[in-house]
Parts: sequence; C-alpha cells; structure tokens
Amino acid sequence: MIRGRRGSRSRGRWGVRWRRVVSQLGRSVAVWAVSTVTMLVLAGILPDFQLQSADGDSATRIAVTAALGAGAFGVLSAVVWPLLVRLLLLVPALVLGLLVFFLNGSLLLVALRINPSGQSEAAPETAVIVAAVMSAVASATGGALAVRDDDAYRHRLSRLATRRRRSHPPCATAPGTVFLQLDGVGHDVLTAAVAKGLMPTVADWLGTSHRLTPWRTDWSSQTGASQLGILHGSNFDIPAFRWYEKDSREVMVCNRPTSAAELQRRAVERTADGGLLAVDGASRGNLFSGGAEEQALVLSIATRRRGRKNRSRAGYFAYFADPANAVRTALSFFAEVGREVGQSVTARLHRRRPRVGRGGLYPLVRAFATVVERDVVVAAVIGDLLGGRSAVYADLVAYDEVAHHSGPHSRDAEKVLQRLDRAVALIGKAAEHAPRPYRIVVLSDHGQSPGETFRTRYGLTLGDLVRAGCGLPVPRRAERTHSGTEARAAVRAALRRPVEEGGEKHRPTRHSEPVVLASGNLGLVSFPDVPHRMTKEELDARHPALLTTLANHPGIGFLLVRSEEHGGVVLGAHGAEIPLDRLDTRPGPLAAFGPGAADAVRRTHSFPHTADIMVNSWYDPEDGEVLAFEEQIGSHGGLGGAQGRPFLLSPLAVSAPVADGEELVGAESVHRVLRRWLQEADGPQVPLPEEQEKAA
Repeated sequence: MIRGRRGSRSRGRWGVRWRRVVSQLGRSVAVWAVSTVTMLVLAGILPDFQLQSADGDSATRIAVTAALGAGAFGVLSAVVWPLLVRLLLLVPALVLGLLVFFLNGSLLLVALRINPSGQSEAAPETAVIVAAVMSAVASATGGALAVRDDDAYRHRLSRLATRRRRSHPPCATAPGTVFLQLDGVGHDVLTAAVAKGLMPTVADWLGTSHRLTPWRTDWSSQTGASQLGILHGSNFDIPAFRWYEKDSREVMVCNRPTSAAELQRRAVERTADGGLLAVDGASRGNLFSGGAEEQALVLSIATRRRGRKNRSRAGYFAYFADPANAVRTALSFFAEVGREVGQSVTARLHRRRPRVGRGGLYPLVRAFATVVERDVVVAAVIGDLLGGRSAVYADLVAYDEVAHHSGPHSRDAEKVLQRLDRAVALIGKAAEHAPRPYRIVVLSDHGQSPGETFRTRYGLTLGDLVRAGCGLPVPRRAERTHSGTEARAAVRAALRRPVEEGGEKHRPTRHSEPVVLASGNLGLVSFPDVPHRMTKEELDARHPALLTTLANHPGIGFLLVRSEEHGGVVLGAHGAEIPLDRLDTRPGPLAAFGPGAADAVRRTHSFPHTADIMVNSWYDPEDGEVLAFEEQIGSHGGLGGAQGRPFLLSPLAVSAPVADGEELVGAESVHRVLRRWLQEADGPQVPLPEEQEKAA
C-alpha cells in the first residue's frame, strides 16, 4: 500500500515536471515564431537590412533564413548576454546602460554572420534598431504567454533579479515583510495624490487593507538621519545632511560612501545591534545596509576602487542580464531625458516662479533616479519576494529628486507619483506569487517644503551673509550652493566618482575662515581653528556683529548656539534670547514652527558634533514655505512645514504604530515600531533594547 502511494506520488511529480517542460517548450516556440515574423517585417521595412541574396531567393528560403537568424539571436541573448554584462560590471553602471544598444546590435550581427544561409546582413546602425525591436517583442510575447501560467509568471519575475537563493529553504508559513520607502513623499502630498486619483493602488489599499499614520522627523529632516534611525535604531549625532567635525577636520556628508559607512559603524556601535534587517534581510537602493545579508545599490558599501568585492552594484547585473530589460530601461531613460528638457523649457517660457536651474547633467541625473534606479530596485525587490526572503527594505528616490527642482506640488512631481504607484502595484502583484505571504509597508523618510531659495530672494548665499557678519570680504558674484540628493550620490557611485568631485570640500581653504554648510533650509557655521564648540560669549568677542546680523536677517528664523551661562540658547530677531530649558513656556522664535520644535532643538544641542551656529531659515506657517540655503525649490533638512511630516502606510494585520491620540516622533521610534512588526510575524527575532538589558 505504502509502496503504491509512493509510486503514485513519483508519477505525479514526473507528470508535473513534464507538463512544465512541454509548457516551456511551447512558449519558446511561440516566441521564436513571433521573433521570426518580426525579423521578416523589419527586413521589408528597413533598406539596410536584408535576408536574401542580391539575386533574390524564394519565400521559403527567406523564411528559413529569418527563423535561423531569430533562433541564433535568441540563443546568444540567453547565453552570451549575461556573460557580457558580468564582464562589463567592471565599467560604470551608467555607461553599461548606454552600451545596451551597441551590445544588442553586435549580438544580432553575430547571429546573422553564423546563419547557415549566409545571405543575411545588416548595417551596424540598422542592427541596433532590429535588435532593440526584436528584444522588446520577444519580451512582450514571453510575458503575455507566461501570465497565464502562475509558475511561469513567477519564473519570469524572478529572472528580473536572478537573485542568489539561500542554501536553506525559506519559511513558507510566517509572513515576510517588505518596507518600501518613497523618498521625500510627505503625508500631505500622499493624501492629496490619493484624493486626485494619482495613486489608485495606494487609494485601494487605504480603503481596504492599510492604515495611514503621519510621523514627525527630527530637526534634521533628511534621508541620512531618518534612514539611519529607521534601519539601525540610532541617528544620534547626525545634526544635518552635511556637517564639519572638528576632531577629524572633515566634512561629513550623508550620501558620501565613506561617510555613510562611518555613520553606520557608529550607529551599530551605539546600539550593539546589527540592524533591522540583520536576519534574512535584504537592503535595496538605500544609504545604509540595515545589517542585511543581501545588499544591492547600498551606498555604505560602495567603494571608490574597482573590484569584485563591491557588491553594491550587484543589482545592475541582476537587472541588465536580461537584454529586454536593458533595452526597455534604456529607451525609458532617453525618453525621461527628453521629458525633463521639455518641462524645463516650458517652465522658462511660462516664467514660473520659483524656479532653479535644471541644465547641465541634471536631465541625466533625473532620468537615472526616475528610471534606472527605480527599475533596478523594483526588480531586486521582486526577486527577494520570489526567493522568500523574510524582510526587505528598499528606497525609491524618484519623487525626491524631481520635487527638489520642480517643486513638491508641481505637475512634474505628480507624474512621478503616478509611476511610483505603478511600481507599488507591481510589487504587490509579485507578492501574490511569492512562496510565502507578505505584508507590504509603504513609508517615507521626510517630506518637502516649497519655497524659493535664500539666494534668489536676497541675492546672496548664507555663506556670504556669514562672511559679512565676520567682516570678511564677500565675493561680488555669489557662489551657488551645492545641492546634495540621494539620486546624485547613486549616480556618482554608479560612475565610481567620489562625492567630493561633485563640489564638496573636505577641508576649509583657510584655517581661520568659517565653514558654512547647507542642508536644505538648515545652515551650519563652524570655526575650524577653535577645537571645541564655541560659546555665544566667544563668538561675540571674536565677531561682535555676526550673531546679530544672522538673527535679525528677515530670511532667518532662529539660531541655536551654546552659552556659558545657560548651556544653550535660541536666538531670534529683535534681541530674542531664550534658554533651551525655558522654550516650553517661552517658545519665542520657535513658536511658528509648531509643537515638537523645542524638543528637536534640545536633542540636536546634545550632539557632540553640532555646529558652532545652527541656522534655521524663515518659515511661513500660512503657506508652508521655507527658504532653502541650497539651490532647491522643494527642500528638506530643517524645521518648517511639510518636510518634517512623512507617512507610514501599514497593513491592518499588524498592530497600530501608536495608540489613539499619540504621535509617532523621530526615526528611532519608527525603528522600534518596524521591529515590533517583524516580531509579530515570527520573522527575524531582533531583541529590543529592554530585552537586551535583561539578557545582560
């Protein structure tokens, strides 16, 4: 009896395998046939592409030549293309994307050359067109056929990432969790997009399976501080996006690979914990790893030197290994460049205000963020889903990059939100075919506040104002402040160009001159020749007019400085000087910035590397506008408006982030919530701080 049952199971398994083989064979034949027809059509349309000899051939011979050519091209694309991509990982990833058409056309020329008929030929430029069209048609045909077969559909999706499977099978019963970060999308922007019908997937989830919760960032409302806190549980001593450290005499920049690695090391040392993703996790497109075993496009592991150990770029191979993906992304890339150029010209013609320069390399940076980075990260996440990984955290930076230059409420940014919603929908669809159930959490790290730049309104930069207050000469032509975004850092990492080549200064040019840095509408002033954090009294003695000049400027909201008498004080216009311990009863200049501003300022004051002078720009609570010290009309990094109010979209299946009537404050609090959800799923068991203390 038992032997008979075993025999039945064995025959059943063999039957399933044979059906899969037959199904796959049928799809391959169908794709081959469609590719053959496509090649015949292109040969009839393109004058430099022919499948017959000069004397002419019969229709049958031409058809056989097309079939052999299409078959050879298909085999080369499946076998040779991945090898070429792996070899070309030694060149910058962005260059690889631009080489896609040339490589694909070269494979077609090889296929035509080895064709037994010996009659087919094509001009090199024509081969590029033919190869691109055939790859796209073959991909579309294979996808359309595979959708009808769940197993085939899963296999097709997994090939987008070609993830390395773990040696042991994943747990198929406990749900996994995907944390999808929409960089820079504030709570108000998300709700407005849902109301306008721009994000139907998010709207559907809100109405059925998810809840929406706003949360409040720290004073440094930017990805470096927020994501480090979310992934590693600590963003202590991150006063801004960039700051000067007197002990090392270096400028730390959150999106510089070396700085990101150091900040991650400090966070792990402080928490004595690997991170949110320490057990069976994957980190995709982030500044930090979160302790994940699987990492792709993670800045903290990017290196300046070429080598096999640089795993941060593994995601490029996983995606571009499929020539159809490469062609589709390359086409979308150039379309996005054209879209940005058109939108920029339209903005200039209509004289829209506020406006910043969008020329130079920006169209390429935008296209990388909205197309290449999005496609590669989404493909990697889908591969993680189909591989059954327990926890995944991924960052999509598209909206943040566009909103910086077009504005957070612009039509350009709204178009990006629509495409991000489609990416969320694709990940949700892939989760339905995963080997285990998945809960998808969508969140943001900060929002963006609109407003013109400080330089546009007043004709000078914050650095110029500081120099004037110090009695130093001010350049006649004000310099533009460097705009640092996650997308630009990702492009530099892909090109293997150090961040400092993009305009950052590691050390001040003159030892005695102040170092002035900008992080959105937050400015930092440090005097490098003084080894400690200067006090108000020392600043007044050295530069009597500096603090008064800054505090009374109409574009400045408030200052934070250390005081020998009070420990720390907030300075404002008309001589306002409020000690930090009295801000709750006398908010003074902080009154306009809303609840929580005093706590955020006090926390930053406790950081070892807080600047000598912390400068927050003016803020208009009526329209939510700030004045960015960088060249951005949608900014974040300081206090004021929507930049400090991101969102958390969580499944109803998990516990509520906070109790009714309570507010979720700070990235470290978000980290604790996400870890609680992982524990609720019986997934990665990362001990909470209280449990660590008990265990000790």
